[in-house]
Amino acid sequence: MNANSVAVAAASAPATMVEKPQVGALCWRSHGAGVQILLITSRETGRWVIPKGGIIAGKDAAASARQEAWEEAGVEGHVSADAMLGCFDYDKLDRKRQQARRCRVEVFPLKVDRLVAKFPEKGERRRKWFKLSRAAIEVQEPDLRRLLLDLDLDPTPLVRPSAAPATDAPALKSARTLPTSKGSDGSGDR
Repeated sequence: MNANSVAVAAASAPATMVEKPQVGALCWRSHGAGVQILLITSRETGRWVIPKGGIIAGKDAAASARQEAWEEAGVEGHVSADAMLGCFDYDKLDRKRQQARRCRVEVFPLKVDRLVAKFPEKGERRRKWFKLSRAAIEVQEPDLRRLLLDLDLDPTPLVRPSAAPATDAPALKSARTLPTSKGSDGSGDR
């Protein structure tokens, strides 16, 4: 089954709620007078998404979101444990059952300090910086699109200082860093 047939199957299969919620990291940086968002491609369909996954045992939601950002995008940064931005739903195809499951993702802001060149899913995804308005065009999930457009109008929820940062950083192994202002990962304005 190729990526297009997976997407079609997920769109046409009836979705049900999953037992475990997911968390996502809205990875951002200041750029000029504005804010940019780092999007990554999904492994199955290649569509633009944010890093996301299940809550990791022993970690809270914000720390789990940061771990997903590290694994999927090679992001190091600060996430606020008390600053959930919102939620969005998407359908994930269960390949074994050929059935879609409805997933709800709680989104946390993650200020990017740096991008590393080596990370667990490097060969499986692309990453790219987008202006908020362009990121909203690129994503397919309507609620995530709305969240990005709202932040484009008022980025205050992203840039405000947090009182409770998550503190358990992922373990790093031989990470060569790339500056967040420009990188070999196609990180330009779009």
